[in-house]
Amino acid sequence: MSASRHHNSAVSKIGGAYSHAVVDGDYVFLSGQLADDAKHRRVAIGDIVDETRAAMELLQGVLADLGLDFGDVVKVNIYMTDLDQFDRMNEIYAAYFPAGRFPARTTVGVARLLFGCHIEIDCVARRRQS
Repeated sequence: MSASRHHNSAVSKIGGAYSHAVVDGDYVFLSGQLADDAKHRRVAIGDIVDETRAAMELLQGVLADLGLDFGDVVKVNIYMTDLDQFDRMNEIYAAYFPAGRFPARTTVGVARLLFGCHIEIDCVARRRQS
């Protein structure tokens, strides 16, 4: 079985040579999302709360396009330019997951992200067989 690629330009206007998601068997690998504002065709740099919410909303949109939601996410990677903002980010992040269904997660401090953003989030989801 070959992997399928998914890209929805309505979800994100940030260009680049990537797919929003790659489906390989039961697993869906979602590319990292920044605080992109597709409606206004720009990166929406703000404080960590606004950027976290924007990135999570973009991930939610890609998941929904594939018939998935955050309850299907098994692994998350978060890249932040200021780990002192972890608690503020975590409060917004946690609200997107069903109670008690948090995925495995890694949070890494980085020196810089594209377009001056403060956070980028990627994830892996698993399609459940019914």
